[in-house]
Formats: sequence, C-alpha cells, structure tokens
Amino acid sequence: MTATPESMTPESTPSPGRRRGVLAAYVALTKPRVIELLLVTTIPAMFLAQRGIPSPWLVIVTLVGGAMSAGSANALNCVADSDIDAVMDRTKKRPLVRYEVPRRNALIFGIVLGVVSFGVLWAGANLLAAVLATAAILFYVFVYTLVLKRRTSQNIVWGGAAGCMPVVVGWAAVTGTVEWPALVMFGVVFLWTPPHFWSLAMKYKDDYARAGVPMLPVVATTRQVSARILAYSWATVGCTLLLVPVTSWVYVAFAVLGGAAFLIVAQRLHASVRDGRAYNPMQLFHLSNSYLALLFVAIAIDAATGLPPLG
Repeated sequence: MTATPESMTPESTPSPGRRRGVLAAYVALTKPRVIELLLVTTIPAMFLAQRGIPSPWLVIVTLVGGAMSAGSANALNCVADSDIDAVMDRTKKRPLVRYEVPRRNALIFGIVLGVVSFGVLWAGANLLAAVLATAAILFYVFVYTLVLKRRTSQNIVWGGAAGCMPVVVGWAAVTGTVEWPALVMFGVVFLWTPPHFWSLAMKYKDDYARAGVPMLPVVATTRQVSARILAYSWATVGCTLLLVPVTSWVYVAFAVLGGAAFLIVAQRLHASVRDGRAYNPMQLFHLSNSYLALLFVAIAIDAATGLPPLG
C-alpha cells in the first residue's frame, strides 16, 4: 500500500507501457473524463437558477472550483483504491499503479486541490457552494471509497450521491440557497447513476470479482442486474419530468424524447438477458452518457431562451 518508485520490490514492478510525463500523470489522477461529465451538469443548473444566463465570471469561478473539488476527490480515490486498481484491467494504467506519482505526493496533491477549491468557491461564489463541494469530497472519499465500495453491492447507489453534488453547488453559487429544482436535478443524477454504472460493471464483472469489489453484477444474476437497471431507468426519466413546472416546451420535448430513447435501450438490454440472447451493456453505458449530457444542455437552452415555464 505504500510502494513508491524508491521502495518497489521485485513483485511490484510498474505496469508495462509508455510512461506519462509528470504533469500528465498528475492530471490523470484527477480523472478528467469524469470531471467533464460532472461540469456538464453544473452549468445548466446555474442557468436554471438564474432563469437566464448567469454572470460569466461566476460560471468560470464555479467551474474552476468545481473541477478542483472533483479532481481532489478523484485523486484521493486513486490513493485509497491503488490496490484494487492494480488488479483490474480497466484501471491498471492509472498513475499510482504504474508508479508515475509517489503515493504520498498523490495524497498531498488531492488534499491541496480540495483546500484550494474551497477557497476559490468561497471567494468567487459563496460559502454555501464551498461547503457543499467540500462535503462531496468527504462523502466520496470516506463514505463511498473507504466504506461502501468494498462492503456492499449498493455501493454505487448511495456512493453516487457525491456525483450529484455539482448541480447543487451550481445552484447555490447563483442563489446562495438550495431550492427544490436543485434537489430534483440531484435526484435525476442520483437515479441515473446505477443504470449508468451497472451497465459498465456488467462488462467488467470479472475485473471487480478479481479485485474483491462486490459490485452488483458480481453478486447478483445478470437478469437481476438488468431488471434493476430498467427500474432505475424508469425512475430517472420520471424524475426528469418533475422539472416541468419550471421549464418550457423546449426542455420537456427533449425530456420525453430523450427519455424514451434511454428506456428503449434499457428495455432491450433486459429483454435480451431475460430471453438468453446476446447483449451489449456498453450500448446503454455510452447512451447514458449522451442522454444525461444532452438533458442538461436542454435545461441550459431552455433557461437561456427565457420562454415561459409550463407550470
């Protein structure tokens, strides 16, 4: 758990492959692709809170602080999960596994990012936004990574709450409060996370089993997993419709059409599993990314148009 380039044993040699530069390795610790999706939900939440286009400076500050916050959580996650990452094909190229960054340095890097993110959000937005972002870091590291992930198949359900916080942070940055539309958007991301992640875990089931992580596809039958994916997909789409009172037909049209596409693919996955036919869970995984991103883009466009809400 404490191996560094200076203390490697013959049994702990770096993974093969081209090594990144120092800067690239530290950036990789923050999991930039994960941050991108989180920030895609932040900006639309700010637009809806403003009922229009918020201050560009406030948007920039919130995005910078939010990116640092997410990067902090991800870097600390890499530190805590380095033993798991080393035995999973999907994660064996992460910086700590390949000894591109000393473990101690990664820990300090993650903590510093979190502290700086708090300062940026407090100074540039408000204290509530800073506190919520810090709470997300603490929840992701201490509740999800250190407690839930290795102990329960419901890990991603409750642990996914950390990934829902950017919408609340964005709303708080604009208004200084947390109102019910922010909680609905939180709910959308919360309910979307299980079908999104479980479809990925279906493909990498053997990886998680080898690492001793009880992701649902490891401990439940494939049919049980696909049924839960379908149930959460329906709940996600239903939750998106709760925003109808504060949005216009622009958002509602996409929520209905995009939600239908999402449900069709989830239903096809479950039907294929149920009937014993070949299935590809990654189709739902990739669609779920696009669905959530476009759903929140629709929220931003709707708010920016200034059209009257249907409610």
